[in-house]
Parts: sequence; structure tokens; C-alpha cells
Amino acid sequence: MAAADRYGAAARPSRRPVSPADLKSRIARHIRRHGRLSVAAFMAMALHDPQSGYYARHEPLGRAGDFITAPEISQIFGELIGLWCADLWQRIGRPDPVILAELGPGRGALMQDFLRAAATLPPFRRALRLYLIEASPVLRAEQQRRLAAAEPQFVEGIEALPAGPLLVIANEFLDALPIRQLVRSRSEWAERLVALDQDGRLAWTDGPEIPGLSLLVPPALRQRPRGTVVEICPAAAALAMALGGRFARAPGAALFIDYGHFPSVPGPTLAALRHHRPVGVLDEPGDADLSAHVDFAAFADSARSAGAAVWGPVPQGRFLRALGAEARLASLTAGASPAQRALLDSGLRRLIDPAEMGNLFKVLALSSPGLPAPAGFTEASSAGDE
Repeated sequence: MAAADRYGAAARPSRRPVSPADLKSRIARHIRRHGRLSVAAFMAMALHDPQSGYYARHEPLGRAGDFITAPEISQIFGELIGLWCADLWQRIGRPDPVILAELGPGRGALMQDFLRAAATLPPFRRALRLYLIEASPVLRAEQQRRLAAAEPQFVEGIEALPAGPLLVIANEFLDALPIRQLVRSRSEWAERLVALDQDGRLAWTDGPEIPGLSLLVPPALRQRPRGTVVEICPAAAALAMALGGRFARAPGAALFIDYGHFPSVPGPTLAALRHHRPVGVLDEPGDADLSAHVDFAAFADSARSAGAAVWGPVPQGRFLRALGAEARLASLTAGASPAQRALLDSGLRRLIDPAEMGNLFKVLALSSPGLPAPAGFTEASSAGDE
């Protein structure tokens, strides 16, 4: 989803739409002048260049876009997250006001459904102060249109959020944060870089072996054989530590839903998607979405080291079932037509079926220490539970 090159900095609106071919040529010029790019630097340019970047030019969601997310598939997803936050709000003492921040809100579908569910608990709905962190000017315009009644405030990152009790929602946000790829070489680790081949085309290459790079690799993966690739995400670690520190000082919680792995595993996962189909990562920067699987173990470790309690990750299907997804489906379909019933049923099944999104997508929560297990998690899941 729309993310930023750090942990929420929003791109400035483009004054003049520019073709992705222009971005590719500018990346090539940058490499000639300044040297090879890290994967993170390439992703930041491809996704967030203010004129030609993917999120400056595209509306990526939906059938006409490049991918579709859970809130676009079923209204039940956003409704249950709204009720999850309402329950958390009551656990932290029903503060009024409470900051509600969504990272990468897409087209606003999740928050629309969230607020509709929140309205069933009027004191909670009245207490909410909505803040949105979005990198795409195209999507920000749609969010403003859809959520105008909630009077959203747009900020450039979590550091710009007001002080006080905080609830954070992030669905498919972490996967779009820029990553670095480290490669095991003869005796040490090297960094995978973007360079130019003999014909001036973008190409992969490896930098020199640097002993210090091994410290960035999760300890369990450091002695892997030559050629092993490990992806790390400094931006995700920074976000986890910032939230962990805040939750250690003031009441709050955050819910992250994304696809990825737990525990940490090696292997490249960076991929490009255009019109719902995979394309080469280096083929057309600015014209395809880029994302990588989330290392939930590394994210959890960073948050925990900063003082937060960590819950999960648990599979998305299990989490939604625990929150009452199937009961909500039964309620929605009770008076529906056969066509509506089939659509509602297929949407939820896509979210919870282990063969579809139910296991690949995982849910992790951060909270202030001392709180009981949030809804959908157990005390055991505070150590991570598949």
C-alpha cells in the first residue's frame, strides 16, 4: 500500500505529470553521476518521486489499478477492526479525545467501514480524532472525499501526531516500505545494488563485502551459505521503535495487517505488480507497484526493544474469525438477495481461507505494557503464534 521512504512522509503533489520513461532516464543519470543505488534508494525514487513516482501518478487500488486489498473485498474487514479499536479504547480507560491514525489508508474504504462500526458505540465515535498518513496525492484526494464528514487531518508521519492516547491502524503498509537486500559473499555480507549494464540499462549488481553488514542480518541467518539473500527494512524498524517508545510513555495500541513471514527467513521477495500481474522490478520504475514480504519477527523485536508489548503475529483468518467475522456475515446475509449473499460470502472466504489470504496475511499488535491480550490474540501469542 501507499507508504513512504521513511515511515510515513507524504509525497508532495506533482505539478506536472511525467512519464515513467523520464524517471528511468533520471535514475540512470543519477547512477552515472553518484554511483550505484541501494534497493531502498531505488524503491524510494520509483514509488515516491514527486513527479514520476508510482504513487504520484497512479490510483493503484481496485480492478482498474494494480492490486486489491482486504477493505475493497469485504466491508466486514474494516467493521471488525473498528470494533477491535473500540474494545481497546475501553481497555485503556475510554480517553476522550483519542487519536486514531491510519497509515496508508488507500481509498478510505477501511476507515469508512471502521467509522460505521464505531458509531454503534457513540462515546467512542465522539472521542475519535482522525489523522491520515498517505504518500499518494491521488489517494489523499479520494480519502478527503470519502471521509470528509470525519474531518480527517493529514500529517506527514507519526512524529507529527498530537500527544495523547493513540490508536494506529495499518493494512498493507509495511510491505511498501523500502528495503535493503544483503547478499552473503565469500566470507562476509555485501549489499545488492542497482547499476547500469554495458548498454545503459538498469541491472542488479553486488557491492563489496563489508564486515559490518553482518550486524544488520538477523542473528539466526548470519551463517547462511554464499549467495543467500536477506531483506531488511530500516524504515519498518524505525516505525516500530517510534511506536514502541510512545506506547511505553502513553496509553495506546497499533494493529498491523500485512503479508510476510514469522520467524525471519532468507530469500528475495521484492516484486513489482502492474495491472494485477507480475513484471520485472527494474523494467518500468514509476509504472508498477513495488513491495516485499514483511519480516514480522524483526518488526516485533524493534517494537519490544523500545518498550511496547507485542502480540502475534497470528494468521489473518484466525484473527477475523476470533472477532466474529462469520457471525457478522450471517447478519449481513440474513436479508440479502441470492446474488448479494454470494458476493458477501465469497468476499469473506477470500479473507479467511488458508488457501487464499487467510494464512499468508498476518496480524500483529503493539500495545502499552501491562494491558491484557487484545481481542483476537491470546497471552501465548505475545511471543508470536502461527
